Amino acid sequence: MRIVVAEDLYLLRDGMVRLLQAYGHEVVATAATGPETLQALLERRPDVAVVDVRMPPGQSDEGLRAALAARREAPGLPVLILSQHVEQLYARELLADGAGGIGYFLKDSVFDADQFIDALERVAAGGTAMDPAVIARLLSSGTSNRRLARLTEREHDVLALMAEGLSNQAIGRRLFLSDSAISKYTTSMFGKLGLVDDDDSNRRVLAVLTYLNKAPD
Repeated sequence: MRIVVAEDLYLLRDGMVRLLQAYGHEVVATAATGPETLQALLERRPDVAVVDVRMPPGQSDEGLRAALAARREAPGLPVLILSQHVEQLYARELLADGAGGIGYFLKDSVFDADQFIDALERVAAGGTAMDPAVIARLLSSGTSNRRLARLTEREHDVLALMAEGLSNQAIGRRLFLSDSAISKYTTSMFGKLGLVDDDDSNRRVLAVLTYLNKAPD
């Protein structure tokens, strides 16, 4: 994969570059400020970008806002936010375009290289990869959604794990259910959410976005 790494701390940025290269990926650009991040994303159009939230010059939310601006110019540009902070307002805006290719992990939640690379590859493929802690923060400020209220408790469980980016097989292992049972739950869930697209991957993304955004009908 062609990757842009946007992180203002030199040691962390350099460490990520070395890690990605060790896994056979190409880092096409690095950035240490919000403006550099936007420039790199638009000029390089990477397969996926790893972006910190708080970057110079203001050390507030420059990285996340750069990712938003880049996705407005290049819809669906895959971005994995990797930060110590959950910026709820901009995180919701990032999810709201419905294009997929979004991930959001807290740095403290990444425990090994394989976990990080797996999340990055899922985002690059147009899927989602969400930290459970980020999901909890987003849901805590969400509004109700009548479509979500139609789901059973088990369907909610399946959707919550889908939001983390888990496959049907991984969800089945987590819930101690067979692949066929998970398939039935997801089919029912898609129907209740009104997701009739024939592309199952796209329906998964839309279901997750519905879950995380909690937008009213």
